[in-house]
Amino acid sequence: MTVTDQTATAEVRAVPEWGPAPTTPEAWVERARDVASRLAVDALERDRANQPPYAEVRLLKDSGLVTLLGPTRHGGGGQTWTTALRVVRAVSAGDGSIGQLLGYHYLWAWAARLVGTPEQIEAVEQQATENTWFFGGAVNPRDTDLTIRVEGDELVFSGEKSFSTGGRISDATVLEGVIEGTEDHVFAIVPTDQPGLRFKGDWDSLGQRLTESGGVRIDDVRVPWAAAAGYVETPDGGHVFRPRVYNTLNVPLIQIIFANLYVGIAEGALTTAATYTRERTRAWPYTPDLKQRGSEEFYVLETYGDLRSKLWAAEALAERAATFVEAVNAHPDDVTEQERGEAAVVIAAAKQVAIDVGLEVGTRVFEVTGARASASAVGLDLFWRNIRTHSLHDPVAHKRAEVGRWTLLGEIPEPTWYT
Repeated sequence: MTVTDQTATAEVRAVPEWGPAPTTPEAWVERARDVASRLAVDALERDRANQPPYAEVRLLKDSGLVTLLGPTRHGGGGQTWTTALRVVRAVSAGDGSIGQLLGYHYLWAWAARLVGTPEQIEAVEQQATENTWFFGGAVNPRDTDLTIRVEGDELVFSGEKSFSTGGRISDATVLEGVIEGTEDHVFAIVPTDQPGLRFKGDWDSLGQRLTESGGVRIDDVRVPWAAAAGYVETPDGGHVFRPRVYNTLNVPLIQIIFANLYVGIAEGALTTAATYTRERTRAWPYTPDLKQRGSEEFYVLETYGDLRSKLWAAEALAERAATFVEAVNAHPDDVTEQERGEAAVVIAAAKQVAIDVGLEVGTRVFEVTGARASASAVGLDLFWRNIRTHSLHDPVAHKRAEVGRWTLLGEIPEPTWYT
């Protein structure tokens, strides 16, 4: 699962203003908050411009967040998924689009761990960490028109994907397709900068506008069999994939990324609204209970208390779900279906709560900021737009049903390719 022949562009590993890389989970989260504060300054303007976020990805690289999960022996942070998810949450509070890009990057950087052979894992993690690759992914399984031809020692990917998060701003792209005439799926990492990948630049949605999530045309992208994730050569010269339960963790992982993305965006909404209320919201003059400032109004205080409590609860459930991820990651070679299923159930619960709370926060902050806060110049709608757009990725009703089947019938979710 290595990038061969062409090598993604190497990046500068350190920028003086950031100093040494953090060494503790707490310090990594604090660095993420620093990144978020920089992103928040002009998040609204960048959202409206809807330009590829090259500078934003540069910021993620310079700060060291890109290699947070990379092995320390190759210069990475060597952190756990718990830390990575907290970092996604922190960055998302400043800019949901960039938080999504970082979360997806962590997942696709982990793709070798999920499905690769030990040799592939070592090769990918060394190259990716040492060269500070930023990952994108063209793997939407709902698009079935990406096929793979076998031509001797090579696999040739051709077709389209209507969504390809990371697109033009990535160094490496994870591809997924099915070998013609079979039901065999293949994942492979390829350099993004090559003629065979043509990104359409057609992502123009209500929210999450800077995620480079538009379509891509794949024209005869060639990958050696040695780069097919998890496939090993048989004595007769063929190639076979030996599945294990851990291979199916990609969906629960991306779902827990979603939950933390939503909680982070909601945190940004609540923080931004609170600042506005303190500084600009006026008290209502037509009431017997006159106040001097909007921040003294009882209903304002009650609403902020309600939203903060719900957001803390959503965060706590996301943290609990992360413990299941860590438990599975601790022994990837012998994860049981039950362990995987229980992790998926708690993650499904965390996701649905994060959506519900996130949308509520994104809507009700207007009740405590006032009519003037709806002005386009304020941009308080950005948070709701971002959560509303991304939360449609897959129907949340199916996540509620998963938790319901486990609660009522004791059934664990069956692994799927998408949700």
